[in-house]
This record gives sequence, structure tokens and C-alpha cells, in this order.
Amino acid sequence: MNKKLYMVSLGPGDVELLTLKALNAFKECSAICVPTKSNDNSFNKSISYKIVSNALNILEQKKDIVPVYSPMHFIYEDWVHEASIVLETLKKHDTVCFVTLGDAGIYSSIYYLLDIIKEKDIDIYNNCEVIAGVTSFSAASAVSKKALCLGDEELIIKPINPRAQVRTTQILMRPKIGMDTESLGDGDFYTYENMYLQDEHITPSKIKKVKKYMTLFINFAKRG
Repeated sequence: MNKKLYMVSLGPGDVELLTLKALNAFKECSAICVPTKSNDNSFNKSISYKIVSNALNILEQKKDIVPVYSPMHFIYEDWVHEASIVLETLKKHDTVCFVTLGDAGIYSSIYYLLDIIKEKDIDIYNNCEVIAGVTSFSAASAVSKKALCLGDEELIIKPINPRAQVRTTQILMRPKIGMDTESLGDGDFYTYENMYLQDEHITPSKIKKVKKYMTLFINFAKRG
């Protein structure tokens, strides 16, 4: 049987902001890997554990909870250790979830781990699904009833205390149908057309001309 790994975004803290995809992953899996900053592997101060526990109570299910010590030192060896726990868990279980607060794409450990998992077991990497979540700033916008961006305004997300030279990912939205994309420049572009709809199309490059209103471009930061 193929092993399945879900990288599950938990959202900003409220269990009611978990997505249906996240809950369905919890239903399907038999073990959930939960990060903890406590070196004794306890979950006394773990927000992630609280969200997972509340979700399992709602689902009226029990799962094997596996602690993953995550000291957040941003040291490569720590990521390797965490990835090894996930891979060891997959030896005992066919379907495993690893959870992260917020959304996996925003300052999350998930992609550090996936890079290592890709090197160690390409089959598990290829059979891994990342589940998006509600971001803290989306939730903050809703709570405050204030838009993050309207009309042609820009939205900037940046670390307050960067540890190194800052690289930038650009998210480009609201194109006009028929526009030529040459003016967007070069980079590590992906194009997402009608995402999650019946005629969804994802191109690992920048398309030359916009055909659909629901088109999103991401120019990913150059890494490595």
C-alpha cells in the first residue's frame, strides 16, 4: 500500500477556522505529528496540540499523536531530525498528518521538511499533499472588519527582524483578459488559472497572454 503524507495547515488558532480538507485529512490518517518546543516532548504550551485535540473531539475520533521536537533554531540538523520522525512514523502508519500553525506557505517549517523528505524518500514526497490554511493576517482583517487591500492597493508581508538578506516572492493578481505578460519580467514564475474549478490549469512558468480573469501569477523567491 502507498504511504500518504498530509502537511496540514491549522489556521490562526480557532478550530472553527480549520478547512474541510484539513478535517478530512485527520479522518483519513492514523497518526498526527504535532510540533512542540518543549524538549521533554510535552504539549503543555502547544497551540497546535490544542487545535488538533479540539478537532479530534469534534470528529469524535482518536489518533496516535506523535510529538516532534521543534526548537525553532533554524538549524538544518533540527529539520533533519524532524523529518526523520515523520518518516519513522510513516513506517508504522500508512497515512500520516504533520501539522503547522497558520498557512503552510507563510513562514512555515513544512517546506524545510519537504526538501529533506524529497532527498530521503522521493515516493513519499510525490505522494504528499500540502493543505492550505487561513493566515493570521486574513483572520485579523476579518476580526477588525478592515480590508487588507482594495482596488489597486498593494499588500506587503515581511519579517520584522530578518536574519539574512531578504528575498522576495511576488504574488500578482487581478490581470486584465488579453494582457501581455512580458512586462511582468523574468523569474521563477508559476501561473494558476481557475484554481480548484473544473477547468483548472497550473503552468510551471509564466503564460504569455492572459485568457481567464481568475488568473494568478506567483514569482517565487530564488532559493539555493
